[in-house]
Amino acid sequence: MDLHDSELVAAPPVTGTQRWAGAPAAVLDADGTVLLLYRTRGDGDALVLARSADGVRFAPVFELTAEALGVAMVERSALVRTGGGWRLYPSYSPADGAPWRIGLLEAAHVTGLPGAALRELTFGGPLETVKDPVVHRTAGGWAAWVCVHPLDVPGADDRMYTRHLTSVDGIGWASHGTVLAGRPGQWDARGARLTCVLPDGSGFYDGRRTREENWFERCGRAVPAGDGPRLVAVGAEPVADVRYLEILTLPGGGRRAYFEARRPDGAHELRTALLPDRDNP
Repeated sequence: MDLHDSELVAAPPVTGTQRWAGAPAAVLDADGTVLLLYRTRGDGDALVLARSADGVRFAPVFELTAEALGVAMVERSALVRTGGGWRLYPSYSPADGAPWRIGLLEAAHVTGLPGAALRELTFGGPLETVKDPVVHRTAGGWAAWVCVHPLDVPGADDRMYTRHLTSVDGIGWASHGTVLAGRPGQWDARGARLTCVLPDGSGFYDGRRTREENWFERCGRAVPAGDGPRLVAVGAEPVADVRYLEILTLPGGGRRAYFEARRPDGAHELRTALLPDRDNP
């Protein structure tokens, strides 16, 4: 995947390792502008929503800090237009130190989301961290893909796989099991976190070979394995040295990628690139 001609969207609040701007989720508004939800991490975490007419230059709509949300940290979250408003599915670490969870904020207008009450939803069990959701509305209701970190082995909570769930209302969810996992002996052996799902059912995911590569994931491609929701990784090597790849289909055709890229100082920044036709599945 050619992401070399990329442009900066947002820099991290401060420099250094584990100081980030990224984990994007992009949505088209009714007027054709791009709404981009992303996570920043400096001295504290925040979810930032920004709007753009061209998909590159963004103006802030709101910043929702982890402190204002009443949680310890936030990660990649999902933004979805509904028939009567907006939903934000935040990925968060509770203030009491419990495993990561996914919640729901709901408002009639996107600017009302920061004032909505956080509602915890059930995507996993007590020995699981669940986070980084991809959420879509479908003809029959709702679909979600969430990253699961099993907590059954002490010191091995970096392992990850992707679970698929469906829902009638986007609130109560039914699991359909693991649909994408790491491959033993390969670059994604430690796990697979799906970061976007395209209209044809294919997608892109983050993977890593070892525990030491946590926060240094790379991006791979996955395609449907058959008629069901299961996906299979394609290729023996990553397609890009980025993480949290999101792809938005543009109103006039073509696709734009948003992703988190490492800088030489150890921080991560949010960048975007218009995908050439050969990179558009």
